[in-house]
Amino acid sequence: MKSEPDREKEQVNTPSASSTRLKKRERAAEQDAAISGRALGRMVDAFMRLPGIGRKSAERLAFSVLGMPKGEAEGIAQAILDLKNNSRNCPRCNNITEDELCSICRDPRRDAGLICVVEEPSNILVLEKTGMFRGTYHALLGALSPLDGIGPEDLAISGLMERLRGGGVKEVIIATNPTVKGETTAHYLSRIIKPLGISVTRIAYGLPVGGDIEYADENTVQRALAGRREM
Repeated sequence: MKSEPDREKEQVNTPSASSTRLKKRERAAEQDAAISGRALGRMVDAFMRLPGIGRKSAERLAFSVLGMPKGEAEGIAQAILDLKNNSRNCPRCNNITEDELCSICRDPRRDAGLICVVEEPSNILVLEKTGMFRGTYHALLGALSPLDGIGPEDLAISGLMERLRGGGVKEVIIATNPTVKGETTAHYLSRIIKPLGISVTRIAYGLPVGGDIEYADENTVQRALAGRREM
């Protein structure tokens, strides 16, 4: 049996479908508010704005927060505010940091001649958990998608090319997701990086086609890194 988030993801993402889902969500939020109070209804609606959270999950989370001691709930609220107020992208690699440079870019033990290119900063966290990669990273903050109007100028590709032209980089591992967008991005990067005389490799397909690195387990990511291939 498919979970609620899985069923929601299978729905066609058209403007009309999105509008219908929004209206249903608003009606359901109004119903929750009428039954259990406006504060609970707003909390359920807030949780539903998170990816992969359907109504039932949002209701469970809201009631869980309601049952917490006040201090614990305040701690969660403060953690959210701290995350939004203090976190930003590293100016060199776009990883998430609270400092001038992220901890990976500051680490002198890292191999600066090896750069692993990913789509999002969340992918860096998954790759780091394998404990296998000791190079540096560069998050593109997205992937190429001509149909959605996302071109090279909309991604952090210029920053990557600036790092490569600075010299010292021997290999670029392209670890974009094995999706149509990820493959399109990988081929584009290979085409513009190879003329610089830098080796370009692609992360191996230990990851499922159509999946995201963010949701892969550590062993799968480790096998994918170990089996990278020349492009």
